[in-house]
Formats: sequence, C-alpha cells, structure tokens
Amino acid sequence: MRSESRPRARRGFRLRGGPLAAASVLAVMAGAVVLPAGTAQAADTLLSQGKTATASSTESASFPASAAVDGDTGTRWSSAFSDPQWLEVDLGATDTIDKVVLDWESASASSFQIQTSTDGTNWTNVYSTTTGPGGDQTLSVSGTGRYVRMYGTARSTQYGYSLYEFQVYGTAGGGGNPGSPPATSDTPNFGPNVQVFDPSQSASSIQSALDSAFNTQQSNQFGTQRNAFLFKPGTYNVNANVGFNTQVMGLGQNPDQVQINGGVTSDAQWNGGNGTTNFWREVENLSITPSSGTETWAVSQGASMRRVDVHGELKLDPSGDGWSSGGFLSDSRVSGQVFSGSQQQWMSRNDTIGSWSNGVWNQVFVGVNGAPAQSFPNPTYTTVGQTPVEKEKPYLYIDSSGNYHVFVPSLQQNTSGATWVNGNTAGTSLPMHDFYVTQPGDTAATMNAALAAGDDLLITPGVYHINQTLQVTHPDQIVMGMGLATLIPDNGVTVINTGDVDGAQIDDLLVDGGATNSASLITMGSAGNTTSHASDPQAIEDVYVRIGGDQVGKATDSLVVNANNTIGDNLWLWRADHGNGVGWTSNTADTGLIVNGANVTMYGLAVEHYQKTEVLWNGNGGRTYFFQNENPYDPPNQASWMNGSTDGYPAYEVAPGVTSHQAYGVGSYCYFNVNTSIVNDHAFQAPVVSGVQFHDLLTVSLGGVGTINHVINSTGAAANATTENIYLTSGP
Repeated sequence: MRSESRPRARRGFRLRGGPLAAASVLAVMAGAVVLPAGTAQAADTLLSQGKTATASSTESASFPASAAVDGDTGTRWSSAFSDPQWLEVDLGATDTIDKVVLDWESASASSFQIQTSTDGTNWTNVYSTTTGPGGDQTLSVSGTGRYVRMYGTARSTQYGYSLYEFQVYGTAGGGGNPGSPPATSDTPNFGPNVQVFDPSQSASSIQSALDSAFNTQQSNQFGTQRNAFLFKPGTYNVNANVGFNTQVMGLGQNPDQVQINGGVTSDAQWNGGNGTTNFWREVENLSITPSSGTETWAVSQGASMRRVDVHGELKLDPSGDGWSSGGFLSDSRVSGQVFSGSQQQWMSRNDTIGSWSNGVWNQVFVGVNGAPAQSFPNPTYTTVGQTPVEKEKPYLYIDSSGNYHVFVPSLQQNTSGATWVNGNTAGTSLPMHDFYVTQPGDTAATMNAALAAGDDLLITPGVYHINQTLQVTHPDQIVMGMGLATLIPDNGVTVINTGDVDGAQIDDLLVDGGATNSASLITMGSAGNTTSHASDPQAIEDVYVRIGGDQVGKATDSLVVNANNTIGDNLWLWRADHGNGVGWTSNTADTGLIVNGANVTMYGLAVEHYQKTEVLWNGNGGRTYFFQNENPYDPPNQASWMNGSTDGYPAYEVAPGVTSHQAYGVGSYCYFNVNTSIVNDHAFQAPVVSGVQFHDLLTVSLGGVGTINHVINSTGAAANATTENIYLTSGP
C-alpha cells in the first residue's frame, strides 16, 4: 500500500462557524450559551454518520469512502486525480434533508452538486455551484432521499477530491437507527465495481469495458481494485481477458443460458509467459465456445473455474507453454480434451471431460467422468471415482422478471460428473431480499446488524476493514463475496466466526492478515463441540487467505475448523513469499489450517510458507483430496526453524491419537533461497495406525534449492539437488 502522495493540510483546532462559534465557546466557558437570534435550540439530526458510504474511486486503500462519515476529522476520503468523481452515503431509509456540511481537505471542488435519490440511480440536484470555496461549507438544502451524494465536476487542485467529513442533516423519515438491520432488495445496487451486461448492448461497448478493466488488472497483483462482470442470459461475442482480482460470471440458472462466443481467458504475457503467479481470479456459470477452438485458462493458486461449459478444448498452461502452478476445475463440462501441459499440479472435482492430456507432479481427479485411470506416479494421476460428500458453492442468477436470486445447491453424496448436465442442479433458490448487499466502505457493525437479523451477506467487490468479528450465528446463513471482495482485520480481531450451527457457508472471499496480529482469521464452529452436522454441514469454498504481499500482515492461525463434518473446497492459505511486507520477522504466521472437528473433508487444499506446522489435523475421520504446499522460503538459519530437536516442521501433520484419516494426492516442495543449507526432516507426519493412510505422496526440491530428508515420518528418500523429485504411492 503506497503512502500519501502529497503534503497533508495540517489540522489544528478549528471552530466551525467563525466568530459566532468562538463567541459561543467563550460564553459557555462563562456559564452561558449564546445562540444567534432566531435560531431554535432543537438541532437537526445527523443522519449520515456511520452509514454506508461509497465513491466513484479512492486514491488508495488509506482513503476509503467510509472515512468521510466516521465522525473522525483525522481521517478522510480522497478520490482519483480526475473529473468527475462522487461520494455517496446511504441513509438506510428515505429521509427529509435540510442541511449538508462538507469539511474539505485542501483538494476540494470548485464545481459540484449535492444530489439526492430514492433508488441510488435517479438523482435530483438540491444544490449546485461553480465557485466552491473549499474549507468548511454548510449548505442549506431542501429535499428527500435515501441516498445523498457530492458530485464533483471540477477540482480546485491537480489532485482529486478529498473530504474529512460529509455530513447530512435532517429528519429521519422511516429508519436511520444504526443498530437496525440495513435494507434489502430483490434488485439491489451491486456498487461501483460491478458491471452487469445485457445482450442488447453492443459487443463493442462490452468489449471496451472488459479491455479497460484488464488493462488495469493484468499485472495489478497487489492493488486495491476489485471487479465483477455479470452477464445476463443471452449470447455475447466477446473475449474476456481476466486479470487479478476479477470475477466473470453468468446470471443464468444453468451455464448454457449465457453463451460467450470468443473466450474467457487467463494467460501470462504480462509475466513473460510465466503463469505461476496468476492468482485471484474466477470464472463461473457460463458457456464458452472459443473462437480458436481452444479455451486458455492458465492459472495458479487462488483461481477457480466452476459451472462452466467449454465447447471445445481447454488449455491449462500459458501461450508458449510457460509454467503454471495449480488451479481448480469443478462442476464443469469440457467437450474436448483438457491439455494440462506444464501445469505442475491441478485439482478437478465433479467434472465431465472429453479426455485429459499430460501432467507434471500432481494431478488429482475426484468424481470426474472422463478422467484418466489411476497411474501415480507415471503419469502422476490420482483418480478417485466418486466424490464422497459435497455442497457446491451458491451462485447468483436473475429471473425473467429481473429479480435476483441466490441458488444454494443441495448436499450430495457419492457423485460424479457436473450437477447440471442431466437437468437442473438440485437445491434451493433464495430471494435476493434475504441478503444484505454491501457497498465498499460498509462497516463490520452494519454487516453484523444484518447477520444478527438473520440476513445473509453478499459482499460486493472492494476492500473492507473489519474492526469487529462478523458473527454467523443462524443455521444455513451464508456470507458470500463477489469479485474477490477482501476483508482486512483491524486491531487483531478474527474476521469471521461461525457458531456451532448447521449449514453455515463462507464463499468467495479474500481475507488478508492485518498489521496487528490476529490469533485466527476465520474460525468455524466453537471449540470442543460434539454436535454432528452430517446432514447439513458447514462449508467454506473459494476462500483465499493472504498474510503479507499487499501489506505487512500477521496471524497466528489462518483457518480453524472446529465444526464437525465441515467441507472445504478450493482453499489457498498463503503466507506471502513476495510483495510488500515480506520477511521472516515481518509477515509472521505459524499455521495455515487447524482441524479440530471430526469428519472434516477438504478438496483442493493449498497451504504455503507458514513458519511452523502448516496443517495440523486433530480430528478423526478427516479426508483430503489434493494438497499442495511449499515450505517457507525464508528461514534465515536452521536454528530459526526447528521443531524441538527436529529440523524444520511438517507441511501436514495428523496429530498423535488420531485413528482415522485419508489423504489423496499430496505434495510438498522446498525452495530455501535465503539459506540453501536449510533442511526439513520430513514433509508429512502421521501416527502409524491402520486407519491413517496417505495415498500418492511427493516431495520436490525446486531447482535443487534445499533439502527435504523424508516424505512421511522417516519413510522416503531425500529430495535435494541430486534427486529433486521423490514419489511414494502410500504411507506411513
């Protein structure tokens, strides 16, 4: 995160209202209150403070829209350095507005309007000027609306627009209690970072919007911009290149209701053809007929392709066959061949494919019709015929009346193939008014008010600071993101906690570690619970944790699963090895995943670079299908990375006392580039009992940089500069 780019106006003690205000203060000090003649003593109600604020842009994450309505004159919103720009506050209900106070930083507006709206779309001017003086402005206005905004058309400086406070006063007309649940709708405003396309729009206008976003996001790995592109049912002749922090999704109830003729592509030209850092992007719920006959989706961790119907071939490595480092394909159909190419590892679950070609280290297939036969390690295919238990991720769709819904697929057991190929996916459709739809700048208090009222949450694209834990306490409650919505804890809080309830789901979120250490970032269920959730398990899907990279981040444990029977699906828990705030004593993090619950199942689990045991599994009955790990790159010396008297820590440990556990297709790699003499004694650790079995294991010394002495416990040869890859078909 970059620092402020210009000198900040010094803020001393200021008396609002000039000489009269000064006189009033002196009078109060003398024991009297002085008011201007004819002024009523009853004050207008401040309607805007603490409400949801959004903006056309922000200069950086340090200057969010919420800072203009937080009551703190030491924080501010600041826009991009261009015209026009706007700042909007949602009052939560239609109120009578009679005064607006603007507390400008030196970057003010010379021309702007104050506008009101009842729906957030159609606006009415209640004030306009082309000679704005800046400073503190108190404007008398007359109007009604739920939404109030400052719409700036000309800046007073070369910088953006910046407000310390944007205050709206008036009379509440049907709400405004900050503790009450926020309003919901079947046709919500998805905020400034979502574009909804309709087939009546010209292909050129849609292509222009897609290209503009990609030009910004192609290499914007750690930026704050988030995007979601939603396609209503119909046919589109476009090529959607997908960059960082971008999601492309169809709005049909089934994938073939949205047809893309062209492509939805992830490639790696930005990085010289190397796709090993093509993270944080998603495509789902649409059909693609690639114009070349081949769809390219060259991604690595933190990327998913779900509910996609590819009419042709699917290529998983970049143009020129550069490297890629893992991805996730589920509930999808590919009519032709899937060409894995140089993909180092890959997870496919509940797909229907024409055929599969190639593999490098670890390709895992669970419940995939058309999968290659079990053959690990030559080729490196791990094939499981049926998926034992699964809840597909909820998805958004729109009906013929223009109302939005979220479809929640049912729990499935012992399945193979995509859920929608032979008819509609089984499940339940929820009306959109069951969800509170956030806006960038929403507070944790607003989200918790919605959750406490029993609403679900749809968190729209943006970066949200969370200063109190989001509490998911109702059965079957859903917290789902869109467009890689990102949550960052303040003051070391846990970001999300689910109670010991049936069916809670956390989906589609990027969770960053904050500058102050959190004991955990996500906790599912209460510690020590014994409740079975087998008939309606909790689930966490397409959730990515990042400790460092975008900023200095710290968290002792990233994800703690206490709830029995929980299902995890495509999780990447990452202590950053590059980016900002990266170093052995900077982005500190002990463990990525701790499983205390019984009968927990994980599909597509990637946990990387944590400083102690990276996965610790304490519960019985656990199952993992695909595990990918890299040891921390950066131990400065062996003494800094010792587990008692043992060199290093296991990537994945099944705790002593566990009597039943199964793991399929598991790999751990080392690349000790800070000190190449570092040794990890073993990658996997488990009790030697009949009920604990690992299938298809490997260790890799990447480029021969560093050593892993054993694969599991004391079994397996050393991966090092002499022999970089070691394979075992079973253990311990």
